[in-house]
Amino acid sequence: MLFTSCYKEEEVVYYNNTPTTSLNSLLNAYDLWYVDVNETVGYGETPFLQIAFTVSFRNGTMYANNNLVGFGTQGNGFGIPVADYDAYDMILDVYHDIDGYETFDVYQIDNNTIELYNPFNNTSYFLHGYQRSNFDYNYIFYDNIHYFLQEYEAWEKTYTSAAGVVNEFDQENYLQFLSGGNDSDFRSSQDVNVFNINNIYWDYSGVYGVGDVANNMYLKTLTLDYDYFNNENFQLSVINDQTIALFHPSSGSTYEFSGRGYIQYMRVANENGRVLTPSEDAKKRKQRTEKTENTRTSNRG
Repeated sequence: MLFTSCYKEEEVVYYNNTPTTSLNSLLNAYDLWYVDVNETVGYGETPFLQIAFTVSFRNGTMYANNNLVGFGTQGNGFGIPVADYDAYDMILDVYHDIDGYETFDVYQIDNNTIELYNPFNNTSYFLHGYQRSNFDYNYIFYDNIHYFLQEYEAWEKTYTSAAGVVNEFDQENYLQFLSGGNDSDFRSSQDVNVFNINNIYWDYSGVYGVGDVANNMYLKTLTLDYDYFNNENFQLSVINDQTIALFHPSSGSTYEFSGRGYIQYMRVANENGRVLTPSEDAKKRKQRTEKTENTRTSNRG
């Protein structure tokens, strides 16, 4: 289930470097901090921030929404616990369950934006604060649907419409969208009724791209660019967080695919729900903007 709401516009007020409140109060002022990776400054990377869509700070425990499947419902919207933290003197120390210790200088940019500056990799992440009641989970989901496709080991064709002319894609029954690498690889298979998805034989491969449709946030384009064959173009819509529909304009056919083998990024957990080991193919969000040098310097003694 996806929550539907609208962004609430916040008045932008700029602050100086003197904190007007304690760091703990600042971090707790909002339920969710959206990690806008396109605003990142610097050439380094902090893995757990590169993976997360949102983070939250709750009484010494840091939560993160790392997956789009279940986005908005996992952990009552907060996501899963991923770290412990200490906050003092505008310094945030994070003890991440996978990545270990990271420390940040925290700068309040405006009334709902903070900068987390990591002095060890000279990189700043910018986080925007929202309450769960006014956070647009749907917008974030559809704006990042490229990653949603990667959250299953395979997509199995479960429906083909009676309408439409016969075409080559009728024979393809499984799709796989791969994370890592160039972040746009896909594979397809003509296997039928595979019980164990690890036994799928992948017949074809290529790169894929997801695009926007004007004036319709909920409809996307999907292009499958095969290595040795012509492209296949579709209109992509999401039925639920385990089922997608692909409309094939050139044939008039509609296909439905169901996700199999949910990939829970960084979610191999112990009995307390805390992460122990990362998933094999950790998704990392790609910065779409050009990376720039960070001129921020640490004010620590």
